[in-house]
Amino acid sequence: MLSLNDIRSSFLDYFRRQGHEVVASSPLVPRNDPTLMFANSGMVQFKNLFTGVEHRDYQRATTAQKCVRAGGKHNDLDNVGYTSRHHTFFEMLGNFSFGDYFKEQAIPFAWEMVTKELGIDASRLLVTVFHTDDEAADLWKKVAGLPDERIIRIPTADNFWMMGPTGPCGPCSEIFYDHGDHIWGGPPGSPEEDGDRFVEIWNLVFMQYEQFEDGSRVDLPNQSIDTGMGIERVAALLQGTNDNYATDLMRALIEASAHQSSTDPDGPGKTHHRVIADHLRSTSFLIADGVMPSNEGRGYVLRRIMRRAMRHAHLLGAKDPLMYRLVPELVRQMGGAYPELQHAQALIAETLKTEETRFRQTLERGLRLLDDELEKLPEDVELPGEAAFRLYDTYGFPLDLTQDALREKGRSVDTAGFDAAMEAQKAKARAAWTGSGETRDATIWFDLAERHGATDFLGYDTERAEGQVLAIVVNGSPREVAKAGESVQIVLNQTPFYAESGGQVGDSGRLSTETGKAVVTDTRKVAGVFIHIAEVTEGEIRVGSGAELEVDHARRGAIRSNHSATHLLHEALRERLGDHVAQRGSLNAADRLRFDFSHNQALSAEDLETVTAQVNAFIRQNSPVETRIMTPDDARAIGAQALFGEKYGEEVRVVSMGTAPTGKGADGNTWSIELCGGTHVRRTGDIGLFVALGDSASSAGVRRIEALTGEAARAHLAGQERRLAEVAATIKAPQGEVVERVRALVDERKAMQNEIAQLRRDLAMAGGSGSAKEDEIKEINGVPFVSQVLKGVSGKDLRGLIDEHKTRLGTGAVLLIADTDGKAAVAAGVTEDMLSKVSAVDLVKAAVAELGGVGGGGRPDMAQGGGKDAGNADAAIRAAEAVIGG
Repeated sequence: MLSLNDIRSSFLDYFRRQGHEVVASSPLVPRNDPTLMFANSGMVQFKNLFTGVEHRDYQRATTAQKCVRAGGKHNDLDNVGYTSRHHTFFEMLGNFSFGDYFKEQAIPFAWEMVTKELGIDASRLLVTVFHTDDEAADLWKKVAGLPDERIIRIPTADNFWMMGPTGPCGPCSEIFYDHGDHIWGGPPGSPEEDGDRFVEIWNLVFMQYEQFEDGSRVDLPNQSIDTGMGIERVAALLQGTNDNYATDLMRALIEASAHQSSTDPDGPGKTHHRVIADHLRSTSFLIADGVMPSNEGRGYVLRRIMRRAMRHAHLLGAKDPLMYRLVPELVRQMGGAYPELQHAQALIAETLKTEETRFRQTLERGLRLLDDELEKLPEDVELPGEAAFRLYDTYGFPLDLTQDALREKGRSVDTAGFDAAMEAQKAKARAAWTGSGETRDATIWFDLAERHGATDFLGYDTERAEGQVLAIVVNGSPREVAKAGESVQIVLNQTPFYAESGGQVGDSGRLSTETGKAVVTDTRKVAGVFIHIAEVTEGEIRVGSGAELEVDHARRGAIRSNHSATHLLHEALRERLGDHVAQRGSLNAADRLRFDFSHNQALSAEDLETVTAQVNAFIRQNSPVETRIMTPDDARAIGAQALFGEKYGEEVRVVSMGTAPTGKGADGNTWSIELCGGTHVRRTGDIGLFVALGDSASSAGVRRIEALTGEAARAHLAGQERRLAEVAATIKAPQGEVVERVRALVDERKAMQNEIAQLRRDLAMAGGSGSAKEDEIKEINGVPFVSQVLKGVSGKDLRGLIDEHKTRLGTGAVLLIADTDGKAAVAAGVTEDMLSKVSAVDLVKAAVAELGGVGGGGRPDMAQGGGKDAGNADAAIRAAEAVIGG
């Protein structure tokens, strides 16, 4: 029996033999399509090749692409676990031709791969073609010997692929497998096509047209092939089943779930195990590719998937977090094909454990609330949308989690009501998502790359160089000449200017030719082309001219120091906090550095002090900073850290610095080893000094440290010393005693504030500041009522005064308005025996409306609010009296 890993290897090996470049899976976060939430097919990373915007050194490619469909247009989340073929994570095997071969080779490749390489019974296969695609139909007859009845012509968009409303498009041809008449279902195009008997295993897209806005189509000059074979479906049929969850990989994960939860994998909890197994894959791969749980965008989708799996673990009876204990089995099954799982294993486990621990604290309360809501309803009535929204807003339950819980009870949710409540309350976390991928590739830069090749970067070795001006772009259009005063983008054949990437900002400096000068303010890079963003200051710059280039040396030096310091900081954090720490973003600018890393709690003062001391120790070590070029595999073998989700080429630049007996590398003695294309100091001592400014939250599960190095760090410390001296002089204490003296002053101030507050309360209760006397107590509609307007009393004192008034009254209602600099704070209280007649909330709302405020709230016995205009206090009291009077 072929395992899923065997199938993947066989597919890639077959197409390698057919002259295809084996291209690694792209990250799940698309880098060339900002309209997509996640990569959902094999062609995503090749989109620019199909449109002709980009060209590579191969025309045939094959991949095993990891995909996620759990949000946006492609969302299978609700069905996962309840059907045999729906997944949030899946692998798409594909072969691609970029203007090389077309139908006459794609169809034989597919048939040979399926029937000979994989050994699938040809008599169980049938195909579909677009109804007008006679060429494909004739090829299937010729290549596979299929009769007309097993070549089904489909006249709908199901068999015609389009990249969008305009652009490349073409007919499809799908291969279906017949699982046999013991399973219900009909062939494609029949009324029973949604059954499980006939299963699509491969789709071939023949890109042969370009469609325009008016609906017309013309033949593409270079016809291309895009195919996709779902590895889970193929594994199922080769392993004698039509259930993807019965395949070897999914079964291993299901049995791991059953073992860790001490339950039967095929018992009553079968669906729960299937959900957990599927969601374990999607969450783990998303984390490995740099997505962290949050309340928006991709992170929100990740959290939804996590919480759905965690609820199913709860239903299995798991008392402790479960999913993180399954990560080792996933790595055993898939880590060989996807090494990013191995590299991120500690981070994945830590993130899952933390998220599940947090979610379990609210899960049971939320489910109890759901049960309480259902008890109020007849069995045939759906859950009101407002109730579902309260679950979401109060307990963090996404709508689909509530729907999933109700599904098992045979109930549904008023989704329209949920959407209305969501819009009305302007909830923070909406399921709708706006694309946030990388900036769309500009055709002009790809054209320049095609014409001139990538820019040769000289900046590792020099900050001065000569180059030739290859192109000038002004406002998106090429120009032959740019004159003084114009803002331009200049491309040269070679440059010492570093282009912004990897967190390091772009260089600035000067560019001069025989006819003009320009100031370079920034440098960026697209498709290997370095773009010098500049202002022409003198004369004119012409295409073809020779240019002298000089980087701003002082600025580059400061950037280098900050970049090298981030490497030392990264390793120091890993040693102090654990191996789950991984870089999640950085900024290496001239004036500061910023480093984001995966960690789920704030650093203590001791943590920050220890990390800072360790970074400075390696700076003082003054060890050389070494760079080497090697393959990604060789780099990982020596322990080099890489950015999760980053795609690397055949060669990488490895930066090493510091020596330590607990180090890594070939000598086991190197402190920091990272894959990095940035510029660095020559020795760690060149950094000078490192000062961490503090630790803060960047996003869920991600912390941020900002820091200074070199002269900026020295200036910061000098400023701190100066301010300390000023404080010491002000409080007339030696610098060594400042902390104790300040603490004493703070304690003294708090005591005085408390004493003043108590005196104000005593004055108010004794009849001062406008206090009502006993003969001013009104009885309205049988309710004793006291009202006061107080000056010199803060809003936070009102609650205590309300309690004291209620105690004195014994029975009745109280309304207090504090006038502070013309603004009003309002509080109301009602004794227990009067709650049937009046609510404190109603009193406050009526008063607040007269005071220029909005709302107000609390409990029936105690409520508070505020307003802009305390001058209307009398009107506010009358409004409250009207509420009592009915």
